[in-house]
Amino acid sequence: MNKKEHWENVFASKTEKEVSWYQAYPQTSVDFFTALQLPKDAKVIDVGGGDSYFIDALLDLGYTQLTLLDISGKAIERIQKRLGEKAAHVTFIESDILDFDPTEHYDFWHDRACFHFLTEAAQIEHYADIVDKALSKGGRMFIGAFSDQGPKKCSGLDIKQYTMESLRFVFEKEFQLKGCFTEDHKTPFDTVQNFIFCGFKRKS
Repeated sequence: MNKKEHWENVFASKTEKEVSWYQAYPQTSVDFFTALQLPKDAKVIDVGGGDSYFIDALLDLGYTQLTLLDISGKAIERIQKRLGEKAAHVTFIESDILDFDPTEHYDFWHDRACFHFLTEAAQIEHYADIVDKALSKGGRMFIGAFSDQGPKKCSGLDIKQYTMESLRFVFEKEFQLKGCFTEDHKTPFDTVQNFIFCGFKRKS
């Protein structure tokens, strides 16, 4: 089963509360985003967002220049159905992140738990190049990945764990690290996953 088939199967066979990454409300991401006080017309992309509730939260805050990218068409169908008429304010892109060729500049890049599925050095370097191409001058990125105290697998797939220094190393050429913190995520199965979240700002 290739990567796309894997994720299509996940979203076709499991409900939103049957996956470990489910959050009823993405408080951590929303808190980071709102602290930046970006204008309501800021362009925001949620990478590997699946059917998470981050886009819902941004719509509720009045943001309408939103893009959600995910490899799974099934995941996109689920969030479109949930959003109903609000989905008209979101651009949906069905793509592997490594195949994404940005055609516009975004002010904010959000990635909670997509990046850590890239385990090869060439993939990680290519991801950083895509972010570099996609973010506007002064653009911000908020990225969450499993920490070195977190799981080594997710959804049956190997992941790469991160520390503050290893995340800084990936992006330091074009981005300034603004801060990191770790946080425990409680899954719907009452297990705990330790994440590291880091904020970056594009260098001028």
